[in-house]
Amino acid sequence: MKSAPKGTLEREVSMTRYFHSKGLSANVLAYVSDERDWLLTEKIHGDDCTADKYCENPKRLCDTLAERLALLHSLDYSDCPVPNHTKLYISKVNYDNYERNLFPETVWHSSKQEAQAIVETSGHLLQTDTLLHGDYCLPNVILDDWRFSGFIDLDCSGVGDRHVDMYWGAWTLF
Repeated sequence: MKSAPKGTLEREVSMTRYFHSKGLSANVLAYVSDERDWLLTEKIHGDDCTADKYCENPKRLCDTLAERLALLHSLDYSDCPVPNHTKLYISKVNYDNYERNLFPETVWHSSKQEAQAIVETSGHLLQTDTLLHGDYCLPNVILDDWRFSGFIDLDCSGVGDRHVDMYWGAWTLF
């Protein structure tokens, strides 16, 4: 069960249904939007990738996440209900919330102004050619004894540039 302000779970419901149709997520049992949004899905068996049994084997975890991401990115997305996540992704960049300490030392931007300049000059290079999770991180991948069970938290998913998932997948392992 997930609850959020009215109107904010509509995209997640649509994308959870879409991912479920591909065998990648739970079935949506109910969605209600009244004073608040309410989303009820089936339980996905297993634990998210922050569980000790997965984090205690970082090489296997990295390999498992990479394999799952490669499979996701290889899927047909022609019927995806969010056909241009890239445009939305760029439009939602919030430079006012930029915090340098959230990024590893290897990331090249040192200030929110530099990050904004990079997006403004290079954002057009992002492609819209891959089915994305959009928030590909440890808590959003569910495994059952190392077997993939499903993705959760799909409100940022859609068709976009694979590097978005690759970035967040690498970031979550730091």
